[in-house]
Amino acid sequence: MADVSKLAADALSEGDGILRLAPNWVPRSFLQPGRRLKLHPADYYALGMHRGGIDERWFASTTPAANEGAPPEEGLSYVTFNGEKFTLRDAVAELGSDLIGDDIWNTYKKWPVYSKFFDNMGPIPHHMHQNEEQAKLVGQEGKPESYYFPPQMNAIGNNFPYTFMGLEPGTSKQDVIDCLDRWNDGDNGILDLSKAYRLKPGTGWLIPPCVLHAPGSLVTYEPQWGSDVFGMYQSLVEGREVPRSLLTKDFPEDKHDDNEYLVEALDWEKNVDPNFKANNYLEPIPVADTAAEGYVDRWIVYGKVNGKQLFTAKELTVDPGASCVIKDGGAYGWITVQGEGSIGKLRLQTPAMIRFGQMTEDEVFVTAKTAQGGVKVTNTGSEPLVSLRYFGPNAQPDAPNVGDHTKQK
Repeated sequence: MADVSKLAADALSEGDGILRLAPNWVPRSFLQPGRRLKLHPADYYALGMHRGGIDERWFASTTPAANEGAPPEEGLSYVTFNGEKFTLRDAVAELGSDLIGDDIWNTYKKWPVYSKFFDNMGPIPHHMHQNEEQAKLVGQEGKPESYYFPPQMNAIGNNFPYTFMGLEPGTSKQDVIDCLDRWNDGDNGILDLSKAYRLKPGTGWLIPPCVLHAPGSLVTYEPQWGSDVFGMYQSLVEGREVPRSLLTKDFPEDKHDDNEYLVEALDWEKNVDPNFKANNYLEPIPVADTAAEGYVDRWIVYGKVNGKQLFTAKELTVDPGASCVIKDGGAYGWITVQGEGSIGKLRLQTPAMIRFGQMTEDEVFVTAKTAQGGVKVTNTGSEPLVSLRYFGPNAQPDAPNVGDHTKQK
């Protein structure tokens, strides 16, 4: 392969600080695809039945997928330029702060976040993601995450558009230990201890690490920390067995049979929070009053996880025929979900259907310097041009806090 450093620099130069990314498909062997990712119906099992159906598309990812039997590059986004391709991870390693800005490069020496669409026919098992300290014990990183349910992707809700989150106030640790003790008895009953929230397109949630959640069947845009750790605490989902190995895979080996330890790993206070919704639910907040100028930029993911801003996201809607210049505090991954137009010099077009392996014009990565200087976005189509973009740690010091949407009403 040609020299990544030169290729990436040439691509940045020609794109004025914006890179074109190829679609990045990821299967999950334990889930059933919801078939709303615009992938061609014949291609949901393009990686083979043994790998499972494709139910995720990852954006601006330098994080490999922790899938059994996966090739090492699965989950990594590729930049395409002049008929060549190279991973965004390699480009970041070569160009560092030129791509992701001084703050993130100097602190992490990588792009430490990613986002995805996940799209399932039914719910995911009730699970948690380990925190930083827990994940470090197995050589991984912790994973806080966030959700936004794009209306464009959710014309249909599929089988279960509700998400169980946390545990009912009053639940005891022993109650959950008892559930894990019943792992091989069929349904271990953990959902009896939790509460389901109806999912509403155009809203979202912030989920700290060590908090149980069983994502429902809406297509979900999910900015998150760059890690693929989890522990699944539910033994049976829609009649499908969840192997106990999916509970224990990211805990130290000597603790795999210690159900008390596995329950102690949960952030108890956050799980049984009587104000769970108020402390975790997100509604879009306009960045400014710009509708009269033909566009609206809205915060869709915001707030801090344990006192730190780790990721944020915005949704930009530009009216037909309108243009705007958007400025941001840091680099971002961008996916277009409706309409056509341009971002800087690059064309944007939302595909109706994508063949596996086919290139699209809906995804880009914008460097920190370009984002801070301002990017021109133009709608050349006849419907709104709508896009989602996510940012890394501390990129948006002016972002709202969880609960601020109530002040808008």
